Amino acid sequence: MAAKIGIFFRTFVIMTPEKHITLSELLADVKRTLSESFPLGVWISAEIGEMKENRYSGHCYLELIEKAEKDGTPKAKASAAIWRNRWLMLSSYFREATGEQLRAGMSVLLKVTISFHEAYGLSLVVSDIDPTYTLGEGERRKRETIAALEADGVFSLNSSLPFPTLAQRVAVISSATAAGLQDFRNHLAESPYRIEMTLFGALMQGAAAEESIIEALGQVAEREEEFDVVAIIRGGGSQSDMECFNSYALCSHIAQFPLPVVTGIGHDKDSSVADMVASRTLKTPTAVADFLVALAEGYHSEVEGLYEQITTIVGHTLTNQATVLALHSARLAGNTTGLLATHSLSLERHQLGLRHATERLLESHRSRLLLAESSAEASSPERILRMGFAMVRCGGKTITDSSLLKEGDKVEITLRRGTTSAIITDNKKND
Repeated sequence: MAAKIGIFFRTFVIMTPEKHITLSELLADVKRTLSESFPLGVWISAEIGEMKENRYSGHCYLELIEKAEKDGTPKAKASAAIWRNRWLMLSSYFREATGEQLRAGMSVLLKVTISFHEAYGLSLVVSDIDPTYTLGEGERRKRETIAALEADGVFSLNSSLPFPTLAQRVAVISSATAAGLQDFRNHLAESPYRIEMTLFGALMQGAAAEESIIEALGQVAEREEEFDVVAIIRGGGSQSDMECFNSYALCSHIAQFPLPVVTGIGHDKDSSVADMVASRTLKTPTAVADFLVALAEGYHSEVEGLYEQITTIVGHTLTNQATVLALHSARLAGNTTGLLATHSLSLERHQLGLRHATERLLESHRSRLLLAESSAEASSPERILRMGFAMVRCGGKTITDSSLLKEGDKVEITLRRGTTSAIITDNKKND
């Protein structure tokens, strides 16, 4: 094929200016050469850059591109068409095989015939499509994302974060109008537990979804301390709708997010890379809500169980201590009774001894008193006077020494019976 084209062009290169051909002749030869080189069509791989379906004619028009691996810049581009009847058949076949519609951005394997018109140039006419190539290409990109995340050492970061026992403050990333979001809200509202959700709106499908979700994650990160977990939710969709959840940029943000991420992006057939790097993965928004409610229920049951354990332990402790207290009380009562009895006997002995000692002391003092009384009575003035002695006073003082008197002093003399007065006329002093 290449040789034929090369020979064709070399034929014209060696022509002289005098032997020229017209443009139409040149393009006619090009058309003939291409037709001869690709008579049965050829399978080509490309990416759909743009796709438009003419609503009047029913034909579908594509712009196919091939991008450079290093920087993603287009290195080849061609227009293609799928005629109405063929488009109806191929689009239905592709949808049944892949579960999604053909769209821009998909990598496809197409069988094309080359159409060249002298006035309109080269175009490709699509006659067949291989859906397995598109599915395989998506799987390839998915594996590349996983390999890149593992190479960066971030694949398991989010799943290794400690998950809260109770998640009551939930940052929700979802489309504000999604039916899945309403289901999520309803399930939380029906539960008996208080779980607060804050919505961070984002596009959840289409070309802008990846950037929109990343932006929402950034907004949550700025308020990280206000939330326990992040839930990324959306309703069901086709495989192509999930393509953004296999992108490296989005999955890298999820993997390195500082809060545990829970995904519920509504698909049952396969898991996305976002599911793989998230801390927890549920299939639907409703399942995420049920998971959060189950966490709260489990926490509540755990608290109730701990309360019952504490109540049981306290009850047993109180019973045991009451028994111990009763035992000590009985022992104390017995010991007190015994001690009181012992001290009562001792007190009685001491009382008896005290009484005897008191009696002896009283008797001793009574004897001494009697002796003193006898002594006092023996030396009392009355007794002395009865014995014939007299008591002399002078000036109210008792005179026991005659030297204290002088002649002329008047003295008072007390006898056993009666008192008389006398004047000292003579006072003889003893030497």
